[in-house]
Amino acid sequence: MNRAVEQYADMVQRICLVHLRNREDTEDVFQNVFLKYMLYRGDFENSEHEKAWLIRVTINACTDWLRSLSRRRCLPLDAALKECGASDDSSREVLEAVLQLPDKYRRVIYLFYYEGYSAIEIAGILGRKENTVYTWLSRAKAILREKLGGEWA
Repeated sequence: MNRAVEQYADMVQRICLVHLRNREDTEDVFQNVFLKYMLYRGDFENSEHEKAWLIRVTINACTDWLRSLSRRRCLPLDAALKECGASDDSSREVLEAVLQLPDKYRRVIYLFYYEGYSAIEIAGILGRKENTVYTWLSRAKAILREKLGGEWA
């Protein structure tokens, strides 16, 4: 593993930089590539085969990274809570209540209200049925209504 990192690190990093144009993303993908290398159970015929494999895995990892949901313009709820510090108290109270929801409810509320996805899109993202997403949204709103008092969304 150490030999491969020493030998191919610069190449993998350059490929990542060309595709991603971002140092932070490059570091993330770089780690993923060498993790895949470490977990690879096959044998390489020679060093050229190993190099070609790393190039292909790096390009695929960059492409996957660019397509991934994490690359969409979004702000994690924890970061939103910190940024909300200067905002009004009611917004902060709502955000704190959302953060206290169980994971499945928090995800659908976040995707629906904060990111603007439809229930159909959320179902696709989470790999759930559309009616399940509607049920979770309804239950989450009921919990928020109870915690915050009054009408909520």
